[in-house]
Order: sequence, then structure tokens, then C-alpha cells
Amino acid sequence: MTTALTLDGVGSFTPLTADDRARWDALSAFVRAEPGAFSRDAHLGAHVTASALLLSPDRSAALLTHHRKLGLWLQLGGHCDGIADAPFVALKEAYEESGLPRITPLGAAVLDVDTLPVPAFGEDPFHWHHDVRYLMQAHSLDFAVSEESHALAWVPLASFEDVTTEPTMLRLRDRALTYLAAT
Repeated sequence: MTTALTLDGVGSFTPLTADDRARWDALSAFVRAEPGAFSRDAHLGAHVTASALLLSPDRSAALLTHHRKLGLWLQLGGHCDGIADAPFVALKEAYEESGLPRITPLGAAVLDVDTLPVPAFGEDPFHWHHDVRYLMQAHSLDFAVSEESHALAWVPLASFEDVTTEPTMLRLRDRALTYLAAT
């Protein structure tokens, strides 16, 4: 059985594969070595971001955002902006980006970790996001699109491939399905 690993400011995570462990190890090494890991400073070469796969009240769909800068359908989330509390940031971002009045985290553990390349944009150089992802549930379907999105949509978990073929998004969906099957 795999043991859960913990990291201050992030929480606990149980890697299921060697790739999971490698992403967790990269995140852990960065956080332990870099005092500004939770900042937004792209000149560090990387920083921690936090996100939420936000499920519908019946847990059959996830609210995805068509990201304004990247042009991709993604989970809700964003920069920690100096707040060294990734679960809090993920919840805050879910509220801000969805406009929903009530969201509940599903468990305290990290659902997934990814390290994503971010192209140079404006004055920010190419850098990496160590994205820490949590599973959450909305209590209504009535979202409001924020300035960070082109659109929001409830995407059935069974139909993610209709809007994204990104391996990271499909892995995130699969982890949510595994969690739901076990609860």
C-alpha cells in the first residue's frame, strides 16, 4: 500500500504511479528550497499554483473554464500570490472564478499534482507551475463567468474528451472518478 506524503502549505498526497511520485518530489524539493515558492514571481523559474476540480451537486459533471490566456478548457484555479496555503487558495479561486455561493472540499487530501510549462507572456519569462489540485463540490449549478474566462461549462465527467484531450485533464478526471467510486 502506498503511504500518503505530506508537505507544509500543501497537505497530504498519495502517489499512485512513479510519475505521481516524481511530480510530488519535484514540488516538495522546490517548496523546501525556495522561500518564495508560493509567490507569483515567474523569475524564480517556477511557483506553486492551486486548483479545484469542482463537481456538480450530483457529482456527474465538473465546472471547467475556457482559460482566457491559454485558450484551453481547464479546472478552476490560480496563483497563490504569497499565500502558503494551497487548499485555501484552491477554494478561494473556485469561488472567485465560478461565482457560486457555496462550495465544499471533498476530503482534505490533494487529488493530483502536476508540473506544467507556462510560455513567456508579457514581462514573465517561460516558467513552470507546480499545480496542486483538490476535489470540491458545488451546491448549485448557477455559475457566473469571471474576467479570467471566456466561458464556463458543466462538462459531464464521462464526456471530458469532447472538450479536452490534454492528458493532465484526463488524469485529473480519472482521479476524481476513482475517488467517487471509493466513497
